[in-house]
Amino acid sequence: MKVLVLAEKPSVAREIARVMGCRDKQKSYFEGPIYVVTWALGHLVGLAEPEDYNHKFATWAMEDLPILPETMKLKVLRETGQQYKAVQYLMKRQDIEELIVATDAAREGELLARWIMNMAGWKKPFRRLWISSQTDKAIVEGFAALKPGKDFERLYQSARCRAEADWMIGLNVTRALTCKFGAPLSAGRVQTPTLGMIMDREGEITGFRSQDFDTITVDFGHFQAGWRGSNGDGRIFEKEKTLSLSHKLTEGNGRITKVQKSEKIEPHPLAYDLTELQRDANRKFGFSAKQTSSVLQRLYEQHKLVTYPRTDSRYLTSDMTGTLKERLDSVAVGPYAALARPLLRRPLPITKRIVDDSKVSDHHAIIPTEQTLILNGLSNEERKLYDLIVRRFISLFYPPARYDAVAVTVNVVGESLYVKGTTVKDAGWREVYGGDLSNEEDDENSADEPAANSVKLPELQEGDAVTIRRCMVRAGRTQPPKRYNEASLLTQMEKHGLGTPATRADIIEKLVSSDTIERQGTLLHPTGKGKQLIGLVAAQLRTPDLTARWEADLEKIARGQGSPESFLQGIRSMAQELVSGVKISEVEYQPHNVSSSHCPECGTRLLEKKSKRGKMLICPADNCGYTRAGEKRLSNRRCPQCHKKMELKEGKAGLFVQCLGCGITETMDKDHKHINKREQQKLVQQYSKPESIGSNLGDLLKAALEGKKDNT
Repeated sequence: MKVLVLAEKPSVAREIARVMGCRDKQKSYFEGPIYVVTWALGHLVGLAEPEDYNHKFATWAMEDLPILPETMKLKVLRETGQQYKAVQYLMKRQDIEELIVATDAAREGELLARWIMNMAGWKKPFRRLWISSQTDKAIVEGFAALKPGKDFERLYQSARCRAEADWMIGLNVTRALTCKFGAPLSAGRVQTPTLGMIMDREGEITGFRSQDFDTITVDFGHFQAGWRGSNGDGRIFEKEKTLSLSHKLTEGNGRITKVQKSEKIEPHPLAYDLTELQRDANRKFGFSAKQTSSVLQRLYEQHKLVTYPRTDSRYLTSDMTGTLKERLDSVAVGPYAALARPLLRRPLPITKRIVDDSKVSDHHAIIPTEQTLILNGLSNEERKLYDLIVRRFISLFYPPARYDAVAVTVNVVGESLYVKGTTVKDAGWREVYGGDLSNEEDDENSADEPAANSVKLPELQEGDAVTIRRCMVRAGRTQPPKRYNEASLLTQMEKHGLGTPATRADIIEKLVSSDTIERQGTLLHPTGKGKQLIGLVAAQLRTPDLTARWEADLEKIARGQGSPESFLQGIRSMAQELVSGVKISEVEYQPHNVSSSHCPECGTRLLEKKSKRGKMLICPADNCGYTRAGEKRLSNRRCPQCHKKMELKEGKAGLFVQCLGCGITETMDKDHKHINKREQQKLVQQYSKPESIGSNLGDLLKAALEGKKDNT
């Protein structure tokens, strides 16, 4: 008799099969003397669609809402149906006596395995592989410590409730809004309050009234100090006061009235969880949350260099302390050798700031594994992210940073001026980051007043006289609150309990893909559609409070402290209430992307929509479906073959020009004027591949390039 192992992805199944001695490779599984290892492709089974309950629901109609089945059905997903059949076949094999669930050790991984088991009718015993890294050692140890499947029943119920709640709320509200307002409007219990936070910030920005102000800094030769009023504010909003103060401060001399020194001790930062890592990667490298998740998954799954990514804990467990030196030894190469090797020569200082079992739920913090590090095997993105994780891990075992903070007050003709400075006594953990004392935390508030100077100050004593060299007036203007970037939005989502570390990146991407928000540089802006949508949904769905309570309820269910059916009953009532609100709404919706073109079939004004191939024009009228490419943009670049103006287009690699008659394509530099020769050569090679669509385009490109060389 044999044991079936169900992994979440083919790559994970391949590694488990190799470690556990399954060398007989079949199309959809690996087989060995004891184990048969197969895989899912993410979800193979999902919740049934409305039309699976009643065919009339295939057509969206307001009178059919809300759709709330008494019992939720499952269905095999069409796109992964073949792999499901393979897994089902293995589950029904007579020689399979037990199942090991080896999907990701998290709520979603538990759900996808249970749905497959339920759909296939699995009735035999099963156990759970629960590991936090994909190294050979972790896999072997995990199989030696398998847990009973029933221990994860509460986690499954929590995941099931989350999926069914999203189905009932998202599907019903989205259909109601779309039917009511005749436009594709999407809403959900997490994405809508996230959009709501962006819109609240937008309201603060548009309602902000900026004011001019001045600040005054006095140069004493060997240091400078800034004027501040009795309320501690250094901004001066009256020009007359600025002139009066600047004259007053220029004429007199000063005396140091106060020198305050205090030793500051700054402990190392906590290890990374997923959200904190996404924030840092966005701040330092401009990575989107989704990009960080994807790169991190490769480091975990493909390179096996880091532990489980989708964690919400920033602490380690006590059973890991014996592995920490081995992990440090594995990273003590290249730029990390000088930082890690001294730690290996003495006992590691293990504190509650590093190891705390009470603050770890399903998974500990993200740290390096014992896998040998080969930096050359990583891409540029992977190296950047791995560098963050390794330096944070090494810093855990360095002492606190110690420095003296010095605050000096200078009195000049009755006015007070202030300056702050620091003197580093021991860089401590900051040595891992080059000794930098700066803070890179997001500033959520407006930065109207310059930050206190963190400068080196000379030795100053109370009572010392100082001579004024010059008085400097700087003009400023009050700034509105900053728009969210992904780092600050993730902070707010975490603060309000919106989503989980594993889902927040997808929520942001869904808002972008549904055209409710857009990225402009590093900042997130609401679109015209998003601005209207937030006014169409019920007030209770716009704020994060309700969804945060739901997430808390799901956590209680996972701990066995809440009832799944009570939770779902509340969701059903909420769905009915939200749909009723849309039905009686008197608010109007005006599409924000109406073009100046009319549909040639029915005369309706066409809507402009962004797509991967550029802008498209679509007809919003029912039963029409007319679509065409957006208006052509002609460049000043002429085709080297037919000399006609080439069309300007945009692709994943940026702007390029193409001759629609000859097919010749040329990439553009950032100034949009000149041909980028290196990229052009790459394009020739790409289109010359036999499998490329329109392979004769490569021949045309080559011919054009050769013709240009002959002419020169």
